[in-house]
Amino acid sequence: MLWLVSRLADGLDGPLARRRRASGAPVDAGSGGFFDITADFLVYGSTVAGVAVGVTSAFDAPWEPFLAVLLAYYVNGTAFLAFSSIAERSGRQLDDGRSLSFLGGLAEGTETIVVHAVWLLLPTIAWQLAWGWAAVVAVSALHRMWVGYRSLR
Repeated sequence: MLWLVSRLADGLDGPLARRRRASGAPVDAGSGGFFDITADFLVYGSTVAGVAVGVTSAFDAPWEPFLAVLLAYYVNGTAFLAFSSIAERSGRQLDDGRSLSFLGGLAEGTETIVVHAVWLLLPTIAWQLAWGWAAVVAVSALHRMWVGYRSLR
């Protein structure tokens, strides 16, 4: 339940921040972007770690698939944030109403919510799903690296 509540709150903060911006309110750390991405990384990482600890101890499952997910998240997040920062500084950001310039990918918020929810609901198969999810996130990371590089050239 806490996982789903956190994701519902995450889904609501973007539209609320855009509404504030449209009404002329200043865009700052309190309007969504900074806290949002920080909270996302905290929630995603801690969920992966928590599921890994739970399933490896309760079901004698391997921990390596969860390490692969964390590595894929790390590279994906780095590509995402590096693009946003450099695009902003060079005046080439994507203005879609979000605080950060966001390059889309295969692994987005909805897919992440579904995968993490399935891990929590079906922990006996979580490690098998983790291998597949790590691959999907890695493809997203590579895609973001490629598109980001080409966009910034």
